[in-house]
Amino acid sequence: MRRAFLYLFFIVLSVGSISTGGVLRAISPEAESMPVTAMSRQLYEEMRLDRWICFDAFMRGLKGSGKIERKNKDILTLIDFSKPSTAERLVVLDIRQKRILYTSLVSHGKNSGENYATSFSNENGSHKSSLGFYLTENTYEGRNGYSLILNGLEKGINDLAKQRAIVIHGASYSNPSVAAASGRLGRSFGCPALPLSISKPIINTIKDGTLLFIYANDKSYLTQSPILSTQHEKENFLVKSHQKVL
Repeated sequence: MRRAFLYLFFIVLSVGSISTGGVLRAISPEAESMPVTAMSRQLYEEMRLDRWICFDAFMRGLKGSGKIERKNKDILTLIDFSKPSTAERLVVLDIRQKRILYTSLVSHGKNSGENYATSFSNENGSHKSSLGFYLTENTYEGRNGYSLILNGLEKGINDLAKQRAIVIHGASYSNPSVAAASGRLGRSFGCPALPLSISKPIINTIKDGTLLFIYANDKSYLTQSPILSTQHEKENFLVKSHQKVL
């Protein structure tokens, strides 16, 4: 029974439209959220993710994962900004194999907060982190060394990531010794910067078409996200239904 339950979950996750744009949503929001939440909880507990990220970050990351087309659907990277910078709040998961590939410290933008990231922006020059869903693209050697380009998928929330040069890279200020000495990591201009010792293997694992989700318990983002917001889903459903009638 348990295997059948998880098998159904992966079907829903891979098809996407079943859990987000199709039958379950058309019936009622409850019909969609209850089984998906239960399945997410079982996977969360089976993978023992509670040490690294909160359940809400995982559940919402999976929800978005089912809606976003990408080259590599197995790898999912989550950053949980509800955790302090002194915690390993980045995880790289192989969802299909139910494996944690990496965990890591990760910095936030210097104007997003001290040990906790509490303020977010999509604006140039803000030096703040941006929440939401990103697709990874190619790598390059830049002023911060080996770096990974991020394509922000949410308009008005993180879609200026490329323009702002928000990328994943390694940085000495993200090393564990900094957190131990000062009580928090150093901070970036908005990039999710990783410890130098682990940045390259993580980048090589998640490059070229995997999904990254940066989470915080931020009401503004959670209600405005075109990918996660229930209100946006309802509006899109009404538009599509109207188009079918026409």
